[in-house]
Amino acid sequence: MTQQLWTSIDDYITQLFVPFDPIMQETLAASEAAGLPSISVAPNEGKLLMLFAQLCGARNILEIGTLGGYSTIWLARGMATGGSLITLEANPRHAEVARLNIARAGFADRVEVRIGPARDTLPQLATEGRSPFDLIFIDADKENYAEYLAWALKLARPGTLIIADNVIREGKVLDPADNDPRVQGARRFNQLLAEEPCVKATAIQTVGGKGHDGMAIAIVTAL
Repeated sequence: MTQQLWTSIDDYITQLFVPFDPIMQETLAASEAAGLPSISVAPNEGKLLMLFAQLCGARNILEIGTLGGYSTIWLARGMATGGSLITLEANPRHAEVARLNIARAGFADRVEVRIGPARDTLPQLATEGRSPFDLIFIDADKENYAEYLAWALKLARPGTLIIADNVIREGKVLDPADNDPRVQGARRFNQLLAEEPCVKATAIQTVGGKGHDGMAIAIVTAL
């Protein structure tokens, strides 16, 4: 198994299940032109997020980590009629690009991009009474994943779906001595999620055009 093969299989899946989509292509192109890092979810993963939103009938979605809005648009496409989505982005430049992409996709009236560190904006959501959320997607700075999990539980209800991306880190989470803060953040998140009595959870490995990583999926069972 090689990176070339993983990428080819990703291309095969995308061609079959995620046909050419001008809105999504323009979103990626605009993000690249603005100098944003190329770390959005893959197209097949984006569609998976849409399907998750549809499966749980999500009307109220929270995303932690916007980047250029690529995953945001996929989630918005899966929202129930009349639904709304709040996405949190620390970088003002990224948020500006995301807003333009989201508007181009036709979701400006249903998606709110909030600027500021999620450690600041998450408490604001609680104060404003914007919860509970039906689906919460975590894809931001890995160093603070454990804190984001704690806030996700505070903003959830029984039945809320919590998804976290990048929790395997090319298998580096196996090494407790790895001093990369992102690896340590993912390890701590995984451990806390596994020990959390209020959820039923698992994690899956993913390989593809973006390498070897993984996604954690949890359903809140009680609070």
